[in-house]
Amino acid sequence: MIARFEELDWQETRMGELTLRRRTDPATGELIYEVKLKDEYLMSSLFTVAEEELATLGLAAAEGSDLDVLVGGLGLGYTAATALSDPRVRRLNVIDALPAVIGWHERELLPVSEQLVRDPRTTLTLDDFFAVVRRAPALDDARYDVILLDVDHSPRHTLDPSHADLYTEAGLRSLARHLTDRGVFALWSDDPPDDDFATVLATVFPRSTAHVIAFDNRLTGGTSSNTVYVATVR
Repeated sequence: MIARFEELDWQETRMGELTLRRRTDPATGELIYEVKLKDEYLMSSLFTVAEEELATLGLAAAEGSDLDVLVGGLGLGYTAATALSDPRVRRLNVIDALPAVIGWHERELLPVSEQLVRDPRTTLTLDDFFAVVRRAPALDDARYDVILLDVDHSPRHTLDPSHADLYTEAGLRSLARHLTDRGVFALWSDDPPDDDFATVLATVFPRSTAHVIAFDNRLTGGTSSNTVYVATVR
């Protein structure tokens, strides 16, 4: 029997104390997985609708088959797992900067971990996504048909100050160099649609849309929402 609260892992990281815990919902008996960074809740398996929609909407905008997909931010794995459910995905590379997070999935601690790590299309890469997309791709580097990003709370509220430059025109142009000529960039945000960011996005990508994703919030008894931006290179 699982205790109401169980700490599955605790590690000191460059961004602070990172904790993975599992708890049992007393009303339903459901197992809920939560990640905290220092005293801040980063993610919960209670709320995965928008993370899944990030993959669904991003891939819906992609043309053709045999898609190569890059996911920035592994987290609980729901964006990556949803991407794998699309049969057009040929290759999925997931980049995360925290060894602990990759380790959780390699140890199959989370609900979708087995699905991710046992799928031969999946590669989990320990790296800084933001540093990767800043660099100009070499001639032999892979370009991606779809890049999905879920790391920061929003373009205005980043987990680390070093991430902020991505959300500028120069940062987005640098990211776009890693896309194919049919490429799609999709971004999760915890904030409502941001007109200023949408304007910057539109200067780099010919087509872009901000989707508001509403979902039931079982903690408040009401409705909450996130935003998913989808932009295409043509």
